Amino acid sequence: MPKYIFRVLLFFLLVQLSSATDFTKLARLAEQRYGFQAKNVILKLETTITQLKNAPDLEKLEGINNFFNNEILYFDDDIDIWGEADYWATPLESIGKQRGDCEDFSIAKYIYLRELGIPNERLKLTYVRAQIGGIYSRAFVAHMILSYYETPTSEPLILDNLIPDIRPASRRVDLFPVFSFNSEGLWVGASTAPKGESLNNLSRWVNVLVRIDADNNQ
Repeated sequence: MPKYIFRVLLFFLLVQLSSATDFTKLARLAEQRYGFQAKNVILKLETTITQLKNAPDLEKLEGINNFFNNEILYFDDDIDIWGEADYWATPLESIGKQRGDCEDFSIAKYIYLRELGIPNERLKLTYVRAQIGGIYSRAFVAHMILSYYETPTSEPLILDNLIPDIRPASRRVDLFPVFSFNSEGLWVGASTAPKGESLNNLSRWVNVLVRIDADNNQ
């Protein structure tokens, strides 16, 4: 699909997702699909959103970061959860399964920070190479985080599921950014990422936004 069509679709989905979530409907859908526990987590999420609605940005970041880090178990194997090698789950799916990988955490945090009114340009889902095993290790894994920029030139704050507290990028020397994106579909540093993989991830991003929109309009 041509890139301009992706961008038109992403713009349409951004407009759709900018409307407030109907948590009553979403809780009912969660119970139908996953049971009473999932419904309770959705209602808890609604309470969190309500409490944070008029809070400063940093408080919103901390509240949403803590919520999803506490409510979802990190499980880095989509095959076991979804039967697919690389599946990007909606927040409802992650809550329903009570599991998720790094993409699922980042997507959920992005969606509900946007719900809280954080401007799109301040948030970027960022693919990184994460160094594991300490500063002298040569072991790296692909990982996704959510980055928050107070201004376009600010040092970003990092929301991560591996290290629960929010830290400025300068304190995350274990992370090496590859490329970033948000629902405008604009890839940053794309020249450092394989073109085919960028297109695949953009396709996954469109797909998960479509499914989030469908969940919100059941």
